[in-house]
Amino acid sequence: MENNLDMGREFNWDDVIQNDSEEFILLPDGDCDFEVKSFERARHNGSEKLPPCNKAVLKIKVTNEAGQSTTITHNLMLHSKCEGMICAFFTAIGQRKHGEPLRMNWNSVVGSRGRCRVGTRSWTSKNGDVMKSNEIKRFYDPNEAKEQDVQPASQPAQAPQQTSFGGGFAGGFGGGFARR
Repeated sequence: MENNLDMGREFNWDDVIQNDSEEFILLPDGDCDFEVKSFERARHNGSEKLPPCNKAVLKIKVTNEAGQSTTITHNLMLHSKCEGMICAFFTAIGQRKHGEPLRMNWNSVVGSRGRCRVGTRSWTSKNGDVMKSNEIKRFYDPNEAKEQDVQPASQPAQAPQQTSFGGGFAGGFGGGFARR
């Protein structure tokens, strides 16, 4: 089983430390470029909406038009109820053409790039704080993303025709979170 996540290492009590945590950035909702930084095979234990199934845990770096970036943890549930999101992901990274069948090639996912729609997810923590994190709402077909980029300035960009997958069990479950 391949695991591309950097698991780090355990420190000894007298080790030298130096790497500060990255500052948490909550991106505004909008379209972003993305790059898959890591992939891990995992298992979804089941919920009232989805039975137990395999899942791909992806660390995806998203960068908006202003050059701001953050890393989002995105879970792709390998279940027929979530097949549309899986298809959209593989189409976005160029492994699949819209409407065509594909055998998922997870070994080539890390380093793949594409475009996606990023949104904000809010929830209440166990101690009552309202928290926010970014999540991937949808992945764009590369051809649709290119068409949006070349729209004449006098014409409004057309809405992408990709299916939206807001939150829920197929969504991102956030990369980081912020108290508000």
